[in-house]
Amino acid sequence: MSTPPTICNAVQLEPEFAEKLAAAGTVREFIGTAPQNEVVEALRGADGILLRPGVVIDEMVLAAAPDLKIVATTSVGYNAFDVDLLTEHGVALCNTPIVLNDAVADLTMAFMLILSRGLMRFEQHSRSGAWGRREALPPLAHDPKGKTLGIVGFGRIGKEVARRAQGFKMNVLWHDVFEEAPTGSPDGTYRPLDDLLRESDFVSLHTDLNPTSLQLIGEREIGLMPPHAYLINTSRGPVVDQQALTKALESNAIAGAALDVLEDEPPDPDEPIVQLPNVITFPHIGTATEETRKAMRGLAVENLLSVLAGEEPPAIVNPSVLG
Repeated sequence: MSTPPTICNAVQLEPEFAEKLAAAGTVREFIGTAPQNEVVEALRGADGILLRPGVVIDEMVLAAAPDLKIVATTSVGYNAFDVDLLTEHGVALCNTPIVLNDAVADLTMAFMLILSRGLMRFEQHSRSGAWGRREALPPLAHDPKGKTLGIVGFGRIGKEVARRAQGFKMNVLWHDVFEEAPTGSPDGTYRPLDDLLRESDFVSLHTDLNPTSLQLIGEREIGLMPPHAYLINTSRGPVVDQQALTKALESNAIAGAALDVLEDEPPDPDEPIVQLPNVITFPHIGTATEETRKAMRGLAVENLLSVLAGEEPPAIVNPSVLG
């Protein structure tokens, strides 16, 4: 009889997910925020690892766990992992896309409504007591209807944003590495990136972080946007040159921005872009709903158990390791 696999878990799981892990092997809980030498010891001899972002899987971990088959993260982003190193050691890296599409698309639309309707300044007007003092209202805002939304990255989330925008009767442009929209995509018109930036009232970023998307939106690209336009980023902070964006917002070269992600997270309390009045910053909450986070944990568990069972997982970053 084969020895049950050793599964190291740093994620607080719902009972139904914890029971699945326990039924599959010997579960060893560990603290992902511990010093790296303690993490290495905790992961020694592991066959599978379930973790949150922030746990470093390096050569020391891999040396301590030579039979490791799977690292399953509860995040969709995987830029914090050394994919080449894991692939070299034959270790599958699995993430949790798909289940967060709606949550991130909803937040994107919330940003767009806050910006277009000027909701933050009206909320501040009421909160400050100005309404009660019968002071003049802030300047009127604008309807999203009829405005043009430019979506950079027409993947799963970008398409969901397009569907929502069409419900608000907006015009949708999109840009991606392909020019023909896949079958079943919502209506929208492809544009080269420069044209999309020039023509859009709102530019929303939905690309992953890779060498070609690093600082994809820099000083030149921001300079193509019209002065009344807004930039929305719910993808990855380094997709935008934050220094260039800060400069543009300080000079009112564009109307404003809504950012769920920044280059460095959490930012320094004195980070200039967080202080600007024409910027909304949220603490990376695109997936922060009870339903979505549970679905991400469930998918991570499913990924891990599939690989340990010799099956193809629902989501894998480096499928070549499956042979």
